[in-house]
Amino acid sequence: MAVMARISRLFRGFLGLFVSGLEEANPEALMEAARQEFRDKMAQYNLALAQMAGVAERLKNQIKNKTARAQELSRRIMANHQAGNLELAGTLARELQDLKGDLTTDTNELQETETAYQANLRQAKVSQKEFEDKINKLQKQLSQVKIKEAQAEAAAALSSVAFKVGDLGDSMKTVEEVLTKRYERSAGKARVAADLVNMDEIQEKESERKALEQAALAEFLASQGIQPAAKPEAPSAAKEIGPAR
Repeated sequence: MAVMARISRLFRGFLGLFVSGLEEANPEALMEAARQEFRDKMAQYNLALAQMAGVAERLKNQIKNKTARAQELSRRIMANHQAGNLELAGTLARELQDLKGDLTTDTNELQETETAYQANLRQAKVSQKEFEDKINKLQKQLSQVKIKEAQAEAAAALSSVAFKVGDLGDSMKTVEEVLTKRYERSAGKARVAADLVNMDEIQEKESERKALEQAALAEFLASQGIQPAAKPEAPSAAKEIGPAR
């Protein structure tokens, strides 16, 4: 038996932890459950208020009918008394007396019922307002908790990926080596290509191109009857003064 009791306590403990975990992970579900519970209680409370209001309405109708009956009895009593029907007048007077007693009782009960109804109605409104205020407060608190949780998650995410340039280590070194090799290879190819170019051949081709251009120009001018302009003579070397050597 002792073992079973211990197992039972352990099971209840695990169940309590499980439920607590669910509650902590789902505060919105708890709030919705609280709303539903409050709505159920308010429905029962409103039903009781409706019954109380029904009693008050029934008492009002009774008082109205009994008041009308009392007025009628008063007229009949006066009429029979004036007609000399004293016995009937006395019977009606006794009935009126009992009726007034009932009216007093009904009036008191109506007043008590109305007072209780109004008090309970105010209590229902206060409870409704308090519940709405508490729900709004919890919603604000839940919103603040979510914001803080999001900030904490963002901070944790940033801290897990934070690094310095030096932390890249081998990766940066590998990139540097690759780029250096590519630069050296490209520079070598460019130098080889430059070294393979024959500058004398290029100069010959350039001179040939200019000569062909001048020949084409002379031919064009000749077809137009224009004499090509004489080329300026190269300046003669200045004679030296003094005895010839």
